[in-house]
Amino acid sequence: MEGQDWSSTNVGRGTVGGAKALPKTKTALAQALRTGGVQSERKHASGTNASAHSGANINARKLEESDETRHATSGKALGKAIMQARTTKKWTQKQLATSINEKPQIIGQYESGSAIPNPQIISKLERQLNCRLPRPGKAPKSAGAKQTANQGQQKKAAHLTRGGPAKRR
Repeated sequence: MEGQDWSSTNVGRGTVGGAKALPKTKTALAQALRTGGVQSERKHASGTNASAHSGANINARKLEESDETRHATSGKALGKAIMQARTTKKWTQKQLATSINEKPQIIGQYESGSAIPNPQIISKLERQLNCRLPRPGKAPKSAGAKQTANQGQQKKAAHLTRGGPAKRR
């Protein structure tokens, strides 16, 4: 039993050995600060609930979001056509949605022009409303470059005849 330490160990709040207790009153604390018995540290932004990263995420999303990364939306023309056809049948958005087995929110998104176009849903709407709806087209990413390339191909095609050898001049 020579290797064991049988001295008392404090587990609670009390002080053991020569440890000093913290002052309880303001005057005693001020006295301890003046004499150097206690040191204080200032905590910056303590007690706030704001995350350090909350502002950066919003700005990063705005930077990442551009014309190339945005989804194509259905557009106002399709929304107006759906709304006119639905109102001529005197249906609500909910009635139209249940007739095509979709949620009413989807009909609202299509009518507002904010929905991502789905050809299956548009064809269901056409069948239920008995009308032809305008299909949203795909917008070219770089319109200037494609136009010049198409114009060059059209000029070449204008000089060629189809179905036989080139004409002699």
